[in-house]
Amino acid sequence: MAFVRIVVAFLWIQNAAWKIPPDFGERSGGGLYHFTNYAVEYPVLGPFAWLVEHVVLPNFVLFGWLTLLVEAGLGAFLLIGLATRLWAVLGVVQSSAIALSVLYAPNEWHWSYYLMILVHLALFATAAGRGFGLDGVFRPIMVTSRKAVARGLARLA
Repeated sequence: MAFVRIVVAFLWIQNAAWKIPPDFGERSGGGLYHFTNYAVEYPVLGPFAWLVEHVVLPNFVLFGWLTLLVEAGLGAFLLIGLATRLWAVLGVVQSSAIALSVLYAPNEWHWSYYLMILVHLALFATAAGRGFGLDGVFRPIMVTSRKAVARGLARLA
């Protein structure tokens, strides 16, 4: 699972690389803006399409930065295997949001999004950062700590 975790980390790093500040494609109608707009053009779920149209697109630069930070964080933390279970849950959420945005768009292979969700569930279920990751190094220390915060963080490892 360490190998799978590292491959998924590189998927997120590559995916974050084309999210280009400062406007993430809003002025040109390309990039992240283009694909986010698919949620409205080719709606998968009505409430999600409404949210994108009325909340995300009007505040797109903020959304772009949040997307970039989450995806870069997914790549970085999964790569080093730190707080892997937390980041696996965020991976499920982010993969689901991407799926709800582009699932019905032309030339999209819907199985890729299902597989992204499933691989993050597998990373969560197997606590993939405990093998060849920093979770394996820090978790034994956190579990035996007297501090409630450290013991709570151990659950995310």
